[in-house]
Amino acid sequence: MLRGALWLLLLLWLPGAPGHRADEPASPGAWAGIQRMQEQLQTAGTLSRRYWALFSCAVWPDHCDDQEATAPPLGWSLLQWGQRSLDILSTWFCRFQECCTGGGDCRISNNFAGLESDLRVRLHGQHLAGKLVLRTVRGYLETPQADKALALSFHGWSGTGKNFVARMMAENLFRDGLRSDCVKMFISMLHFPHSKYVDVYKEQLLSQIKETQQRCRQNMFIFDEAEKLHPALLELLGKHLELRAPEAHRAESSRTIFVFLSNLGGSVINEVVLGFLKAGWSREEITMEHLEPRFQAEIMESPDSGFGQSRLVKDNLIDIFIPFLPLEYRHVRLCVRDAFLNQKLQYTDAALDEIARMMTYIPEEEQLFSSQGCKSISQRINYFLP
Repeated sequence: MLRGALWLLLLLWLPGAPGHRADEPASPGAWAGIQRMQEQLQTAGTLSRRYWALFSCAVWPDHCDDQEATAPPLGWSLLQWGQRSLDILSTWFCRFQECCTGGGDCRISNNFAGLESDLRVRLHGQHLAGKLVLRTVRGYLETPQADKALALSFHGWSGTGKNFVARMMAENLFRDGLRSDCVKMFISMLHFPHSKYVDVYKEQLLSQIKETQQRCRQNMFIFDEAEKLHPALLELLGKHLELRAPEAHRAESSRTIFVFLSNLGGSVINEVVLGFLKAGWSREEITMEHLEPRFQAEIMESPDSGFGQSRLVKDNLIDIFIPFLPLEYRHVRLCVRDAFLNQKLQYTDAALDEIARMMTYIPEEEQLFSSQGCKSISQRINYFLP
């Protein structure tokens, strides 16, 4: 039936069919397309016969014709036959449209070149975060055997790019980005708002982690407002960040990335950057050695959060803490430009400057850092639209 319908569709494309003028000659390109369609239909017919032969030999081996199909070997189960048939059909389907190659999961893209480009071009003022994220993520996913899940913890003021980078990771590592079946994002006060329901949240979170890991050999979990997670949830997550047993170290084992986003440590990061700028340093000269000890200490000593007291931090289950530096006027101006481009709007230098000046800058004396980073810029553009 399907083949007959396709032949009917093919006939509609031929000269003289309804919708074609009688005197209209078929172009060479059209005939080439028709020939390709004929080849594909012939392939489909051949494969459908082969598919049935494989099925009949698997279910009724006594009636299998050696001339038609090779008899399945001893122990060849129906499940194995189904996988082989799926591979045949997938090969046929990929003749019609682009498919992933290498037998991998089509939901996983791991576009490291794209991630590198996004971090370099779209992320402003974060020379440390850009390099650390790319190097760490790429190294983890390209390692033949992973002995644990990868845990990244992003720290800095609001609007400095933590969510932005997490989204870049999802977009470049997974075909459907944040909409992928392999990516889950949780916002603490949205998904786990009431401490009295923490036992329910634990069951729901554990179920979602297990289901996602079973569904995808590579997966990613993002926790926004990580400093507000209940200690019981942090304990639950700690178990998923421990080292795997040696027998679980297989090349085909699943790869899991946990990303924690937090404002913890932001004040100390800002103080360090301010001190360097006052001393005449360029922000690009600031290294992890200048920042890491101080902002990690603030995370562990924070009285308002259980994150620093959790085993994620105390047992060194976080692989790397990544600081996001406060943004200066020049970075905010670049964010304004990007917002215009994303909305496909024309802009002028005067408009970029005016919107960038609308942001509040601190400290009061130096007026160096945007208190909101690049947040709310898209909304401010609306004031300048005709």
